Amino acid sequence: MPRYNLFTKIVTLLLIMLVPIVGLYFFSNRTSSQVLETELNQSNINQLTFFQNQVSTNIDLLALWPNLLIQDPDISSFRDIFTFQPYLDLNTITLVKRIQTKIRIQESSSNWRSRLYIYSPMLKRVVSVNDVRAYDAEQLNRTVAQGWHVTRTEEPGREFLFSFYTVSPYETLGGSGRANGAGVIIEVSFDSSNIADMLDSFKSDGRRDPVFYKKDAGIIYNRSADRQQADRMIAELEKEPLLPKESRTVTLGGERYLAYIVKSNTTGWYLIDYMPLSDVLQPIRSSSRLFYFSVACLLLMSILAAYFFYAQVQVPIRKLVKGFQKLKNGDYSIRMTPRGNSEFSFVFTRFNSMVAQIQELFEKVYMEKIHVREAKLKQLQSQINPHFFYNCFSYISSMAKLKNHQAVVAMSENLSRYYRYTTRQERGMVPLAEELEFVANYLEIQKMRMKRLQGSIEVPERMRKLAIPPLTLQPLVENAVLHGIESQPDSAYLRIIGEWDDTVARLIVEDNGKGMTVNERRELHEKIRLPMDGGMGCGLWNVYQRLSLRYGEGAGIAFEASELGGLKVVLEWNVAPDLGSGSGTGHD
Repeated sequence: MPRYNLFTKIVTLLLIMLVPIVGLYFFSNRTSSQVLETELNQSNINQLTFFQNQVSTNIDLLALWPNLLIQDPDISSFRDIFTFQPYLDLNTITLVKRIQTKIRIQESSSNWRSRLYIYSPMLKRVVSVNDVRAYDAEQLNRTVAQGWHVTRTEEPGREFLFSFYTVSPYETLGGSGRANGAGVIIEVSFDSSNIADMLDSFKSDGRRDPVFYKKDAGIIYNRSADRQQADRMIAELEKEPLLPKESRTVTLGGERYLAYIVKSNTTGWYLIDYMPLSDVLQPIRSSSRLFYFSVACLLLMSILAAYFFYAQVQVPIRKLVKGFQKLKNGDYSIRMTPRGNSEFSFVFTRFNSMVAQIQELFEKVYMEKIHVREAKLKQLQSQINPHFFYNCFSYISSMAKLKNHQAVVAMSENLSRYYRYTTRQERGMVPLAEELEFVANYLEIQKMRMKRLQGSIEVPERMRKLAIPPLTLQPLVENAVLHGIESQPDSAYLRIIGEWDDTVARLIVEDNGKGMTVNERRELHEKIRLPMDGGMGCGLWNVYQRLSLRYGEGAGIAFEASELGGLKVVLEWNVAPDLGSGSGTGHD
């Protein structure tokens, strides 16, 4: 698992600091967007309402003209003339001229292009600003109705004609909407180009594509409108009933639009405007992108700063800590590589100098420790030599007293070979084969004392090349003979076995002597690990101490019950590759 280092801590701290800020900004931004959308909807609805009221005001003003003109004395006289005088005279022509002048003045009073017509049902003539002509009474009778009447035309740019009628007397306008028996009919009309002009003016104020729409009537476009887009928008809006005043969100072609609708109470037409939602939210999105980009740049710069701090401070500190850990574990070969001229380069240089001095000091101490250990080994080895000599000279003395000259000679010869082996103190290690030959000489000497003594050596040939400290096996054989076999008249057999599995070597010495109890074996096992006292022989203790000094904690002596009936002593040590050869040994 990767270490939770300083770089990770700094990045985590930055994220902890930035996440609440980004979250707060996101919440604030969303709230602002909602408020903006609400206010924008209300503002657009108000603007459309105001525009719709302007259109309605113009239409209402036009609708007042017939009611005003119907009260004019000349128009009333015109009606009465045709009632009592069914032909035109000079006075009548003069009256018509005055009426045309009034019509011209009335039409000029409005910014809209409009027309006024005065119909005489009795004369079947209509007076306009330019002429007096006949008209189709049946067609007029079909169109005369209460309120505004809309008809389609084929004239481009003037697709719709709006007409409003006033009848005198008013009661002649029957319930069926037909002017039966009317004395005069006044018509005011205008075409849709007036509304288109206002839509163009309204669009120039920043609107998108405002249109007028009425179901079963049609659409009045502004002159630069995208008619296909407007048709699709109205088709989408018609999927649900249109309210007198509302705003909707509509999706067209994968893009969302805000649509605003206001109905005219005068004409019943809907003013519809729409705009892409992205345009509405564009300033907020631009601000959001700028903010997120700034946060990302800040985070990137912070990460780079954290990484620089990590690389320049944390990494050298970690290297220094690892160096001290290796130094603690005894690895004095560790060295730091100084880089640059920073303070850590100076620290690394001083660290390398310190470790080099410590390594040199430890090497000196280690060599002195080795010399002390070698001296102690030689001292222990020197303790073994007199111990055995005492026993041998005691035997020679006994044989001399018994005048057994042959035994004395044999003992002397074997003792000379023994002495030749033990006096070669300069050798720290000898081949196991020489130690086994030395043990065989010792057994020959003991057979002179005990005729019943028998022994066997079962050591593999490849194991005989192992190097061991001299006088390692002989003390074990001597203890088996003196303490195990000699005190038991019916005991006479001793066996030496060698085992080696390439990593651990074992030498087993067992006999059929009296053996030892479990408690005695445990007590002996503990004694050889304690400092030697006067109540304990030096043979086994000496062997254990030399093995421990030479091979470390893996070496030791174990005591077990032998299957032969006596004691089984197991000598065990780890065999290193450089100790598995007989190098360093030799013969005189």
